[in-house]
Amino acid sequence: MIRINDIIDKITGYFPEADLDIIDRAYIYSARVHDGQVRLSGEPYLSHPLEVAGILADMKLDVISVASGLLHDVIEDTHATPEEINAMFGDEITHIVSGVTKLSALPFSSSSQARQAESIRKMILAMADDIRVILIKLADRLHNMRTLKFHSEKKRRKIAQETIDIYAPIAARLGIYWIKEELEDTSFMYLQPEEFSKIVSHVNQDKKEGEKYIETVKSFIKKKMDEHNLKCEVLGRYKYFYSIYKKMASQNLEFEEVYDIIAFRIILDTIPQCYEALGLIHSLWKPVAKKFKDYIGVPKLNMYQSLHTTVIGPFGERIELQMRTHEMDKVAKSGIAAHWSYKEGRRFDEKMNKTFPWIQDLVEHQEDFGDPDEFLENVRIDLFSDEVYVFTPRGEIKSLPRGATPVDFAYLIHTEVGNQCTGAKVNGRIVPLQYELKTGDTVEIFTSKKGHPSKDWLNFVKTVKARSRIRQWIKIQEKERSISLGREMCEKAFRKYRLNFNTLLKSEEMDKAVENFGFKNIYDLIASVGYGKITPLQIIRKITPKPEEEKEHESLFNKIVGRVRKKRPSTGVVVKGVDDILIKFGKCCQPVPGDPITGYITRGYGVTVHRKRCVNALKMSPERQIDVEWNVDIKETYPVKIRVRSYDRVGMLADITSNISKNGANIVSANTETRGSKIVDSYFTIAVENTEHLKRVLSAIRKIKHIQEVKRIDA
Repeated sequence: MIRINDIIDKITGYFPEADLDIIDRAYIYSARVHDGQVRLSGEPYLSHPLEVAGILADMKLDVISVASGLLHDVIEDTHATPEEINAMFGDEITHIVSGVTKLSALPFSSSSQARQAESIRKMILAMADDIRVILIKLADRLHNMRTLKFHSEKKRRKIAQETIDIYAPIAARLGIYWIKEELEDTSFMYLQPEEFSKIVSHVNQDKKEGEKYIETVKSFIKKKMDEHNLKCEVLGRYKYFYSIYKKMASQNLEFEEVYDIIAFRIILDTIPQCYEALGLIHSLWKPVAKKFKDYIGVPKLNMYQSLHTTVIGPFGERIELQMRTHEMDKVAKSGIAAHWSYKEGRRFDEKMNKTFPWIQDLVEHQEDFGDPDEFLENVRIDLFSDEVYVFTPRGEIKSLPRGATPVDFAYLIHTEVGNQCTGAKVNGRIVPLQYELKTGDTVEIFTSKKGHPSKDWLNFVKTVKARSRIRQWIKIQEKERSISLGREMCEKAFRKYRLNFNTLLKSEEMDKAVENFGFKNIYDLIASVGYGKITPLQIIRKITPKPEEEKEHESLFNKIVGRVRKKRPSTGVVVKGVDDILIKFGKCCQPVPGDPITGYITRGYGVTVHRKRCVNALKMSPERQIDVEWNVDIKETYPVKIRVRSYDRVGMLADITSNISKNGANIVSANTETRGSKIVDSYFTIAVENTEHLKRVLSAIRKIKHIQEVKRIDA
């Protein structure tokens, strides 16, 4: 366990003039209020705030931040109050500690997605208010991940998934890559233990030879630099495990096929020296086309700067190299923390948030999303994006996520420019609206007052602002059309039962119907009829007794048939608030019980059920969405597609099919593809009862000798 003296030594090392009195007082107070509390590991609870403060000191933060780290959970976990903190430590620390406390206190909600969305909303607002709140939260999460083994398996997986989805991308966006890498590797270890172990094993086997290779390449580089009197530091290291796994998974590679497992870094004194070193490397080894990136000339939004290149190395293999100055290396390791003001008595630079415009963009648009799924989808777009830099016709630089289009650019300029966009020129030439912008492009937008957004734009736009504004426009237009259609349908249906819809509109019965269906006003009710979410007959049944005509019809029918009509058999999914509706499952994502699901209405074709994260479902209009849930009383089997990657050997297919059958799953279809290096990909469609059943089948297959990977895939 780290001690307070260790933390003080770290601070003194990077800030000799620091006033350490506030650190001492924060430590004594934290020790007093946490006295008697114990963590799951059995250690005194005080070990946690000490470790958090130690991580903040590793980030070379100011004493206010480190003191806040020592106090970060006293309001949440002890009898301490904000008023008491304020009296003892002042406004600034109280503000930060209260901010961290608010992030921890998630609101109660039945939906885990809603809880996660609310958590991210709070983080975004905290970042806009004072980024130190997020830095402390990252340090808190990092230490919690280091001690995750003391939780139950279910809790471990939940925390690890949240970490890899939310905290690691935020660390990357703030440029603190060492925290991002540790968070991702630790999450990877708990979420996919078998894949993690395989990569660790491969790296360890490769290490002795790899270290020899690193020294050889470093000597080549050092010799070349010395010949031209370039003083530099050359480093070589293995990439972290999760990045290796992501490359293997995204490119369908085996470990042996991943060329850039080892990366090299050349650290120099000045920017001109970086470009000179790049030229020398390219004269030593042949560069790979389209693999050069200049992040010095055009830095990333998190202030990261470096020259990246890939070359064909001394043994015919690809080598990835980075060239940067010592200052750039400091920023690359610490991100935003490297730009901190250490001077005592000065607040964190208020202009810092302007250096991170993506934070402001998230803050501005986070209120536009009521649906947690849509909000999380758009936050992921912003957190995971890689930037391109383009010019307006006046020469202003604008930053957009990689893959952005002229439509994204138009909405970045102004909502009305986006809404009225009819065409675009890039570098003086007319391009399609779905054209992907590249760094250095000059973009000009054509507008017309008669122009308007198209639903098709949702298939290619990349920015949160463009997506939200297009959906907003479509929602307004669809609502107007649906109100008109809904009114027409209601008038026709009401006439059939000798009722005047327009007269009943302002009646008490209609007001009660609006309330019963859960709508705010009559127009929302009529629109829902137009969308197909409810039928005019459902409204009629709410406001009047069962019409006589319908009773007579049922009675006559029963006399003719001789028995009461049976209700259609139930399906495995229930549409909330609607009976007897056609249900079908999306072939694109093949949902099974246990998957979070959502329904989409198709007029005349009933409701199609998709997994909530299905790409096709996310592209559909939110107005067509309807709540659905699994019917636990119905026992059915559902098709799921899986891919099994294995070494080719006699009897492998028989072993796989046998294990599937033994675990009660029926094989609907099967086919195999042979890849290089004696690797076979076998694709099966199997029928399972639910996600737990699927997990059992996959687990059984993984135990077969020479199996490399088993995973569920979209159809």
